[in-house]
Amino acid sequence: MNQRLLGIASLVAVAVLAIAAIAWYAIWPSHRLASAAQAPTVSKAQAGQPAPNFAVATTAGLFELNKTNKPVFLEVFATWCPHCQRETAVIDRLYRAYKSRVDFVGVSGSDTGMDNTSPASQLDVLNWMQRFDVQYPVAYDASLNVANSYLQGGFPTIAIIGRDKNVAYLNSGELSYGELAAAIQKALR
Repeated sequence: MNQRLLGIASLVAVAVLAIAAIAWYAIWPSHRLASAAQAPTVSKAQAGQPAPNFAVATTAGLFELNKTNKPVFLEVFATWCPHCQRETAVIDRLYRAYKSRVDFVGVSGSDTGMDNTSPASQLDVLNWMQRFDVQYPVAYDASLNVANSYLQGGFPTIAIIGRDKNVAYLNSGELSYGELAAAIQKALR
């Protein structure tokens, strides 16, 4: 009989602890970690409108939008984002095909690191580049200014900016080589 009571008491104790943990989690939301899958809201950038200006230090040197005479391929990415990780192969292919006529720049847009728990950092971005064999110039933007200006609610966000400094193309998610190449060709005209 004591064994049975002990078993029931143990089950009740586990249930009470589980309910207490759930209640604590609901009552104290400041202790929750933000989910990296929660993308920011849509930014002010819009296709057909002037591109928000930005300057970032990339792996290839300083990039300043207002100082380039070429169209610009901008990727806003998160190192933890599986879509961004897969999209690097598409962007590398575009970079090889168009780098002489288009400036490419990838800019970090999340404060969460590749492991989805640590903070983003310059080292995190460099590790991401190495792991996914990224060939195009990339910048770590600790202030998230570029993301706040361009992000369209999801990672990656791709903006193609024409020579006239207007946003010629703006979209988010995993995008095909064909779609992006067509947008680049249009910006080159």
